[in-house]
Parts: sequence; structure tokens; C-alpha cells
Amino acid sequence: MKAKGFTLIELVVVIVILGILSVTAAPRFLNLQDDARNAAIAGLRGAMNGAMGIVYGKAALMGVERAKEANLDTDGTGTLDLAIAYGYPKATLNDLSIVVQGLREDWAHKEIPGSASIHFGIAGYDKTCIKYTQAGATSAATAVVIKDPAECSGLTK
Repeated sequence: MKAKGFTLIELVVVIVILGILSVTAAPRFLNLQDDARNAAIAGLRGAMNGAMGIVYGKAALMGVERAKEANLDTDGTGTLDLAIAYGYPKATLNDLSIVVQGLREDWAHKEIPGSASIHFGIAGYDKTCIKYTQAGATSAATAVVIKDPAECSGLTK
């Protein structure tokens, strides 16, 4: 009479194979959070670059794209609500949140005292962030991805 079912050795082999698969696959699945965060930060960079282009276009139409300091009406109310430098938004939370929807609510930030830069990223995630640098007399504004934990730490909402 033949016995049906699995032997103890077969069960142990299957458990060992499943253990090996989980050890090799787990790091890839755990890294998906970093990938998602980095993709969100890259999306923020794209939104900032788009907003910078729109603001510069409006500044050029108003003839203030070369002014060291100027203000623009962004919502058509007649109120000059956006401070710009050389045609681009100044590096402040208030000015950038006017042109990038959800910036104040969804993203953590860190203003850099004594510089014309501000960092944006995800609170508690210091591997990657965005550094927005305000335009100067000879340079356009930039929004670049920074992958330096020292620069990306200390972001707060």
C-alpha cells in the first residue's frame, strides 16, 4: 500500500526554498517606499520647474524679468501677491506656495538662513530633497534634486 502525502524531508525543503526566496525578494519590496518617495520628489521638481517657467513668462510680459525685486499679480485680483527676483519666485515658502499647489500642505521645508535657497522634501526622509535657489543677476532660478542626508535633514512642516 502506498502512502499519500508529503514526507518530512519534502516539507523541510519547501520551507527552506521559501525562506531563501523571501530573503532575496524582501529587500526589493522594502525599497519600494524609497522609490515612491523619490518619484514624489521628482514630481515636485517638475511642478516647481513648470511654475518657474510660467512666472518668468508673466514677468517678461510685465517687463520685470530683469528687475532685482518686483511683485506680480498671480490670481487676477489686482493684488501684487508674488515676490520675484529676476523674473522667478523668491526662495520663500510663502512665494513658492503661491505658484506650486499643495506645497505648504504636503511638503516639509527648511529655509537656509543667509542664502537665497530653500529645501523641500518629505518630513522624516532625508535621503533626497529639492533645493530651490532663487535667481540672481546672472543665473536663473534652479530646482535640483539633492541626495545628501546632511542637506535634507531637519525638514519641517
